[in-house]
Amino acid sequence: MPKAELHMHIEGSLEPELIFQLAGRNGMTLDYPDVESLRRAYVFNNLQDFLDIYHTGTTVLRTEQDFYDMTHAYLACAHADNVLHAEIFFDTQTHTGHGLDASVVVNGLHRACVDAQAAFGINASLIMCFLRHLSEREAFEALEQVLPLREKIVGIGLASSEVGHPPEKFARVFARCRELGFRLVAHAGEEGPPAYIWSALDVLKVERIDHGVQAIHDPALMRRLADARIALTVCPLSNIKLCVFDDLSQHNLGRML
Repeated sequence: MPKAELHMHIEGSLEPELIFQLAGRNGMTLDYPDVESLRRAYVFNNLQDFLDIYHTGTTVLRTEQDFYDMTHAYLACAHADNVLHAEIFFDTQTHTGHGLDASVVVNGLHRACVDAQAAFGINASLIMCFLRHLSEREAFEALEQVLPLREKIVGIGLASSEVGHPPEKFARVFARCRELGFRLVAHAGEEGPPAYIWSALDVLKVERIDHGVQAIHDPALMRRLADARIALTVCPLSNIKLCVFDDLSQHNLGRML
């Protein structure tokens, strides 16, 4: 079946085998003795637990080729699953925090997307996410760093730890992104309340909500989403893994359709 994948955080696609390969290539020692011990660490109780191991994996990404190899590995798997269109989330702030230039990140990701189009016929585009646990000033800095690479990025998103970091924290930087012509999306209503979804729509003026499962608790919001035909990229298996729901039988996807 042909598919589109609209909710993929590329750093989260790193498999333990590739993490060890990149660590070895870059002369790094991991906190895990082998691939299987790292694989066993992929047990989470909530979003923050996941983000902790997620950010550990990002430390092995040091060169443009590393970002290329990570993205190519994902796109090869996506192609094998008959994905024809992929929208890839990434952030630069994690990696500039590790001392890298934002261009290293963007150029490696983009080159892999271009090569995948030629090799697999898969259309892949990049959405840069601001990290919501950081400040709006830092988001503005991240935006300025990628403006010379503007043509390689189709959209701007908002991701990372949701609770305690409402969308309106980033109102001005999203307004600037809108002026620059970026497509706008935001993670909202995964663990955060329905109010965060309202803010993403009305303050950030996004055209899509990523996750959004908490909208079910606000009938007026559900009507707004339906009437405005706002798409939600709901991720049921992620919701189970991160304990937003205990199991699939409790997931509200069926009620949200």
